[in-house]
Amino acid sequence: MIALIQRVTESWVKVENKEIAHIQKGLNILLGVMANDTDEDIEKLVKKILNLRIFPNEKGRFDKNILQVGGEILVVSQFTLAGNIRRGNRPDFSNAMEPVRAKELYALFCEELARHVPVQKGAFGAMMEVGIINDGPVTIIADSKKL
Repeated sequence: MIALIQRVTESWVKVENKEIAHIQKGLNILLGVMANDTDEDIEKLVKKILNLRIFPNEKGRFDKNILQVGGEILVVSQFTLAGNIRRGNRPDFSNAMEPVRAKELYALFCEELARHVPVQKGAFGAMMEVGIINDGPVTIIADSKKL
C-alpha cells in the first residue's frame, strides 16, 4: 500500500463539479492499493500515519502528529500510484490490486483511520478533481512494505 501524505490547510474532492468532501487543517492522503496488499498493510500504514510527527510545535519544529493538532484526513483512492514507468512511456498498472478487493481495502483503511480522527473520502473509481492546499509544503511517501 502506498500513501502519498500531504499536510494541508485545506483539501477537497469534486465529482462532476459537485463537492463531495472537504477538510480544513490536516492530511490529504492519496492511497494506492497494490496487488499484494493485506489487512496487515492497513495496520502498519494507519499506525505510521497517526503517529507521524509532521506538524510544527511552538518553535516551528516537526513535533506533533495529526491527533495532537486535532486535524482531519481526506483519503482519495489513487491506483496510479501503482504505475510502473520503467519500460516505455505509458505507465503499467499491473501492480495495482483488482478494483473489487482494492475498494474493500480502501474502505477498511478509511474505517481504521476514522476510529481515531475525522475522515472524509473521495469516490472510489470515479473521475475526481482534488484540491490540495499543501502546508509547508510537506509531502511524505509511505510504502507499507517498507515500514
